[in-house]
This record gives sequence, C-alpha cells and structure tokens, in this order.
Amino acid sequence: MAKMYYEKDCNLKKLDGKTVAIIGYGSQGHAHAQNLRDSGVKVVVGLYDGAPSAIRARADGFEVLTVSEAAKKGDLIMILINDEKQKNVYDREIAGALIPGKTLAFAHGFNIHYKRIIPPDGVGVVMIAPKGPGHTVRSQFLSGDGVPCLAAVECDAAGDAWETVLAYAAGIGGARTGILETTFKEETETDLFGEQAVLCGGVTALMQAGFDTLVEAGYQPESAYFECVHEMKLIIDLVAQGGFSFMRYSISDTAEYGDYLTGRRIITDETRNEMRKVLLEIQNGAFADKWIKENDLGRTNFERMRKDAKSSIVEKVGADLREKMTRIRTDADE
Repeated sequence: MAKMYYEKDCNLKKLDGKTVAIIGYGSQGHAHAQNLRDSGVKVVVGLYDGAPSAIRARADGFEVLTVSEAAKKGDLIMILINDEKQKNVYDREIAGALIPGKTLAFAHGFNIHYKRIIPPDGVGVVMIAPKGPGHTVRSQFLSGDGVPCLAAVECDAAGDAWETVLAYAAGIGGARTGILETTFKEETETDLFGEQAVLCGGVTALMQAGFDTLVEAGYQPESAYFECVHEMKLIIDLVAQGGFSFMRYSISDTAEYGDYLTGRRIITDETRNEMRKVLLEIQNGAFADKWIKENDLGRTNFERMRKDAKSSIVEKVGADLREKMTRIRTDADE
C-alpha cells in the first residue's frame, strides 16, 4: 500500500543552518529556489558562466554562483538541469565538492537509476519530484496550496535522509497536498513510460490521428481541431477533478455510451502489446541509451522531428484558432 506524508509528518527545522544549492534556474529551478526561500531555507543558485537565467535569479534576490562554487557551499545540492546534461556537469563541477555528510538531490531518477552518475560513499542521495511543471509548483505555493511530490532515498549515508527529504518537500509546498514514497527505479520507469505511452506520445498521437481521420474524410480542419484537440483539456480537467466516473457523469449519455463502446476498439491488444514493449525498453535501458546517443551525436534526429512536428497542419490550424479566440476574448474585455 502506497505511503503518503503530509505537513504533520515533516519538520522544516531539519534544514535549519543548512544551505541548499539549486543547480539550474529554469522551470523547476526557479520554483524550488523561491519556495524554499519563502519557507525560511537558505538558498544559493548555481549556474554556468554567462547563463541567461543568472540575470533573473539575481533580480529575484538570490546569490548566484558558478556550479562548482554552489556545490561547495551547499549542504544539499539539488540538480535541476536537463537529464542529458547532468552527467557532464556533475563530472566537471559537482563531484569534486561532494564530501561525507552532504546530500545530492534530484527531481528525476534518470541519471542515478541508469548509473550515469555514481556518487561517492558517505554522500546521501535523494529525490524530491513535484508532479507538475515549475510554474505550477510556484503558483500553487503562492496560493497556499501545493503540487504533490514523489520522494525517494537511494542512499541514507547519515541515517536521516528521509527526514531531509520530507523537510525539502514541505519547503516547496508538496506536503500540503501529499508526498508519495517511492524509489528511484519506480519513479524513473513509470515517469518515462507515462510520458511516452500516455501523457505526451500517446495523447498527441491519438489527437493527431483523430484530426487526420476527420480531415481526410472531408471535414473542416477547424472542426476537427476543436473536436479532437481543443476539447481534450476539458475532459482531462474533469478526470483530474473526480476520476473517470466524474468525467462520465459530466458528459452526455451519448458520449458515455460511445466511450464504453469505442475505447476498446482504439486501444487494442496490439496497442497494449506495444505499450509493454515500450516499458521493456525503459526497464532494460534501451531508451536511455538511445537518448544519450542522440545527444552525443548532435541531436540531429531529435531536431528534425521537432521541426516536422511544429510545421504540421494541426499545429497551424490550432495556432490560427487560438489567435482568433484570443481576439474574441480581447474584444469582449474592452
């Protein structure tokens, strides 16, 4: 049974007298740094020389250091840069600062689970992973709420790593809604699978296929976009609010009947078998190896796929519709 922790289980004083070094000041970095500071934690920000985000971090009131300087100063070092960049930054600027008693933290288990980063003995290794983008982590914190977090301890060198994890998660607001205990393995593999098979790869491919089917049948692209793309958020919001049952309660009986009848024709045994293959590639490291190789070779295929996706018809139709809807809202406000 999954174990959840809340504010009553956390003691922020565990971070008293300690310095948290936030490495990176992007989506997650700015949110972690600001939330921790607002919770009374001493924070420094570590960035590479010339990083554009350094101006913003300084404007937000933080001491900005090089990564190596921040790593030396930090008692807890939270790495919040892209997965594919972490190993090189760790090897060059963080590893040398790790001495017994320090804690190395991550918001995603990729580099620890696939053994790209192997911390030295005596250093705690933990994970605090908010289940939401950084701007939501920040905005929810400011509103008095919080984004739930996954948390794990890979190495409890000092014997108090879990208390530190709970304190950090509370400091960024996660304990307000719940902290789920997990492992680096579980978080990494479920996160990658969810992104690829459902949340990103699966959902976008499904919307694209629905759009294409309607357009190929002669329907207006704008109608196809509204039905297969735009309305997705409305449905997902209902699911997030109350689960599948609440979504089905909120839609028409006709839509609910079609849900039961047709969903299984779209997600077939063949689809499920392909999902199992995707999961296996994540579990055995094949996907991780492919992604690292892609970056080592200059990301040519990745950039080509990104360019092709941005230039697709569905993106052009969507951009045009969003612009028109923005004008309608603007006119109504005037």
